[in-house]
Amino acid sequence: MILILSMLLDAAFGEPKAIWDRLPHPAVLMGRLVGWCDRRFNTGARRKAKGVAVAAGLVAVGLVLGSLIESLPDHGLFELLTLAILIAQKSLVEHVRAVAQGLRRSLAEGRQAVAMIVGRDTAEMTGPDVARAAIESAAENLSDGVVAPIFWYLLFGLPGILAYKLVNTADSMIGHLTPRYAEFGWASARLDDVLNLIPARLTALLIALTHGWLDPAPILRDAPKHRSPNAGWPESALAPVLNVALSGPRSYNGVRKHYPWVWPEGRRDPGPDDIDAAADALWRVWAAVLAVAVLVALA
Repeated sequence: MILILSMLLDAAFGEPKAIWDRLPHPAVLMGRLVGWCDRRFNTGARRKAKGVAVAAGLVAVGLVLGSLIESLPDHGLFELLTLAILIAQKSLVEHVRAVAQGLRRSLAEGRQAVAMIVGRDTAEMTGPDVARAAIESAAENLSDGVVAPIFWYLLFGLPGILAYKLVNTADSMIGHLTPRYAEFGWASARLDDVLNLIPARLTALLIALTHGWLDPAPILRDAPKHRSPNAGWPESALAPVLNVALSGPRSYNGVRKHYPWVWPEGRRDPGPDDIDAAADALWRVWAAVLAVAVLVALA
């Protein structure tokens, strides 16, 4: 019941600006903790060992903090609020739709909006590049930001979701193959891969089932080709649903990367309407998860 109420609370209110303009968002606090670990420990020798210790420490912090919140004598109120904040469904949809809105106004505004949700170079993007990036971000973040947190909450309660979110934050900040983070961020990146292994595939299944796509062959064919061991699964499910080719060429830090296409049969000229269709798909999956939660609660 706490999960059901938290999902509805997030869907209704998202992340109220009036609150988070005055208080630090939990995601910001997690980022500050990871940033402090980076400054404090990512120096000198044995950086990989230090990174392993940091990843383990973040999991421990999440487990302990979650247990403390669950033990509060408030009848689960603080747990409900915390869970609603950590399930980022509405804010994800808003960020994705903002790209469609910006792209309808101008290419420059579309680039500016998509730069808020992707890490690739955006300055030279075409309109279809912007749309494809937004759709890919929608698919990947549906898994990372919605399905995976719910999955780990259902398994281990608030300690599970807090530990997951801390590792996921660390992966986004230090889990990069750069000279600075190749060793120090290795453990966080690999642990995040493990924690998302089941949720990513579950997300792909949910996308396919909620859109009546019952042929697993394209997903099984394209997902393993993806540069990420997990992001390829939700992308490979969403691409045929929208009939849009995803992944493919893009630039990072001025370097052009030629990645394989996901659903190469699909259109390569997506636009704002396709971004909106991806946002609608996010709500379909959300509704399916909510329906399952309600059925389990009533059983």
